[in-house]
Amino acid sequence: MSHDIRHYRPLALLALVFAAGCGRAPVEPAPTAKFEMAATRHPVAIRRPAGPPSVPTGTLDEKGRPVTIACANCHATKPAVADAKLGSPLKLFHQGLIGQHGTLSCVSCHNPTDGYASLRLADGKSVPYAEVMTLCAQCHGPQFRDYQHGAHGGMTGYWDLSKGSRVRNNCVDCHDSHAPKYPTVTPAPGPNDRNPSGGGHE
Repeated sequence: MSHDIRHYRPLALLALVFAAGCGRAPVEPAPTAKFEMAATRHPVAIRRPAGPPSVPTGTLDEKGRPVTIACANCHATKPAVADAKLGSPLKLFHQGLIGQHGTLSCVSCHNPTDGYASLRLADGKSVPYAEVMTLCAQCHGPQFRDYQHGAHGGMTGYWDLSKGSRVRNNCVDCHDSHAPKYPTVTPAPGPNDRNPSGGGHE
């Protein structure tokens, strides 16, 4: 009895496809929506300075509010002194300013081209005062790394963001930008034991 092999080709191909499929690991079903949706995550906000700093004039306006002058009002009237360093006696501006921030000069951080109305990165790029953390991070990398992981910088709100939002401090909320060393503090005493006699817990 002769058989024409052409009649068996489709069956052979189907058998090969089936065998190849049987050798694979089973395909996991697609996760359902309840597993795909993460818990509600509330936002984390970082406080930002409102804008360029201003200098108090010692006077009040008609509503009793302090009158201030933007730094650029005075700094734009004269060229910046590139070698003026923090801690050196200043003759025209900020005579009472005492700075202790390494060997930085004023123009290391302040942009002299716009009367100090913005900040200046090490590469010369201008950034607004609201982005002061970008300026700080370029020199204080370990502190910024720790800040990103929550080990540096104060905050208010919730650790568990599924329960509520969080507000984090900016560098200049805790550090004086001209003298950033944090003052030495003494740790507070530990919590008092509710049972000082040493008895067991109930």
